[in-house]
Parts: sequence; structure tokens; C-alpha cells
Amino acid sequence: MRDTAITIEVHPSLKGIPASDWDACADPAARAGQRPLDPFTTHRFLLALEDSGSVGPGTGWQPQYLAAYTEHQLIACAPLYAKGHSQGEYIFDHNWAHAYENAGGRYYPKLQIAVPFTPATGRRFLVRPGFEDIGMAALMQGAVEIANRNQLSSLHATFCTAAEVETGASLGLMHRRGQQFHWTNADYPNFDAFLASLNSRKRKTIRKERARAQRFGGELRHYTGDQIQPEHWDAIWTFYQDTGSRKWGSPYLTRAFFDIMHETMRDDILLVLAERHGSPIAGAMNFIGRDTLFGRYWGCIEHHDCLHFEVCYYQAMDWAIAHGLAKVEAGAQGEHKLARGYLPAETHSLHWIADPGFAEAIDRYLVAEREAVSEEIEVMTRFGPFRNEHREEQE
Repeated sequence: MRDTAITIEVHPSLKGIPASDWDACADPAARAGQRPLDPFTTHRFLLALEDSGSVGPGTGWQPQYLAAYTEHQLIACAPLYAKGHSQGEYIFDHNWAHAYENAGGRYYPKLQIAVPFTPATGRRFLVRPGFEDIGMAALMQGAVEIANRNQLSSLHATFCTAAEVETGASLGLMHRRGQQFHWTNADYPNFDAFLASLNSRKRKTIRKERARAQRFGGELRHYTGDQIQPEHWDAIWTFYQDTGSRKWGSPYLTRAFFDIMHETMRDDILLVLAERHGSPIAGAMNFIGRDTLFGRYWGCIEHHDCLHFEVCYYQAMDWAIAHGLAKVEAGAQGEHKLARGYLPAETHSLHWIADPGFAEAIDRYLVAEREAVSEEIEVMTRFGPFRNEHREEQE
């Protein structure tokens, strides 16, 4: 491609970028009627965060959407935020912040390219087809320049793809490796076929867990699209508040976010509810991607043995098998997922630190951390729940 003049702009609201332009970069397959690979970088999802007040003034997530134009056409964009803390990121840098400030620096505000509150891997540098190389480079260089000009401590792009890491590394950004636990659908015709791939001890354990979960005395139901009714969101909000207050001190998302989900994104959502006499007592909210089911929020108003495993993990696997999805991502953390067929998978982030000395120290740390994470993934995969012959096929 011939040299092209590129203009970088920052938009304080997504309303300044037409949905059709943003999604031409974030979700180009939608024009062919396909689902997005994941819905989290679509205009409708990010705007829901903004319109609901889940991001914006007072939240520590101030939108600064990055946009690259050539000849008045949007060719690339990124969900960029000025952060006043490190909450809601799931690839955490609290230790970096403490060290930076103990050395006399000011770590916040910083810049974050991310989907707020969403530990799901996907493209963070969204590029219109045909502009991949220049668009991604323009966004990365533009974000670093914005941080430099504003004398900010750092720039971070979390849960990005391996391809973005490769480009970022070539431009001098530092690579961090982490891990999650994902379940892979090996074209199982049903859940019993998945169980047959496990060693006998894990197979028996899961069967017992599923049987115990059913003793809550009600029914498990799936809702998506127009099946989802406003009263279902009342239940999900109750569950989300309970979990959020226990995990984070206060929920990240507002009640209005879930109302907007109903209006603009219910076709992208699967609710799994445990109901007794028609009233939900526990539930999980999942987002539906093109080939992946993303587990996001869980909660309950009653505790029942193994119900969390059933609603969040086994029901998601059942649904993925029935609908031909290749994978279930059940969110951050949780080594307990390994015993239930979820194997470790790499996650990635990119980082730029303004202070050269601090950047050098972080770089050394990241080299050691990457090696440790790779070794841990290898060990956990090798000693996972699958029968030996199945494990060898996966490797």
C-alpha cells in the first residue's frame, strides 16, 4: 500500500463515532450476517457501558476512544480509557503502581486499552480489513504519543491477541503472559462423550456433582433473545450485586447496564437460571460469540451444594455442545476449573512505561514471569483430568 497520511483523534464519547464506522473495524463480519467473534468490542456493548454510567465520571474509567482516519475514513479504533485506579482489569498492575509511587512517581492516571470489567481475549486494536498493518501500528504509536504528551506513567493493552502482541513487541511494547481456564469442544455429540474423555476418577466426580446440584429442588432453564424477560434481569441484578459486593466491595456495573442489555444485546446473551416454583434462586449470564460462549456473571440468593459448578460450567458446556460452539471461556482465575475439564490457556497484554529505569525493571520481571507461566501451563495440562490418550491428541 502506498504511503497514506493518517490522522489520530481522541473521542470522549462513543457517540462521536457512528456505529457503522466503529463496527466496520470491530466487527466486519457482521455485514455478512455473522455473529462477532465476541460482542465486547462492538459499538453497542461499549456504548452500553458509557450510557449506563458504568464508565465515565466518577468510575475511574474515563473514555478516550482512539480513532485513526485516512482521507476522512475511519480505518482503525481502540477502546481507550484514562484510568484513576487498577480495578476491573483482571491483569493487575497493583504492585507496579506501589513500586512506582514508592519511588516518588505518580502512577495514576494511566492509559488502558481494554474492555472494562471483561477478562476475555479479543482484538483490542480494531482495524478495518485492508488496513491491518498501518492501522494497528497507527493506534499503538498514537496511544504511546498521547501518554507521552500528557506525561502519563504508562499505557496498557489487556487481553489482546497473540498477533497484536507480535506487532506491539516490534514497536517496543512489553509483553506480559497470563493464564485462564477454557473448555474446548472436541466435536462432542453430547456431554457423556466429553465425560468419556476424562479419567475415571474425574468422570465419577463430575457425575456426582451434577447429581448433587439437581437436589436444589427446581429446574434449570436457558433463556436467550426474546425469551429473556424484564423480570429475568431483576434476578440477574440481584445475583450480580451479591457477587460484586463480596468480590469487589461494590459492583462495577450499574442497574441501567442490564436494562440496556435487554434492549440492544439480548440476542448476544444466554441466561442460565436455577428456578424453583418459577422464581430464580441462582443464575449465570453468558455472552455468545461466533464460536465461543463467554461466562461472565454468577450469583445466588441461596446456597446449594455444587449448584455453582452446574450453572456456570456444566450448563455452559451442554449449551456449547448443543449449538456447535468450539469453546467456553469461564472468566478469570479458578484452578478448580481444571478438575472440570477446563484447561489452562495463555492470555496476553502489552505495556509501555514512561520511565526508562522502571521500564527496564518491569521488562526483566516479565521475562521471568512469562517463563513461569509457560511452565505452569505445561504442568497443569499434562496432569489435567483427561485420559492419557486424549491428552496426547490435544498436545
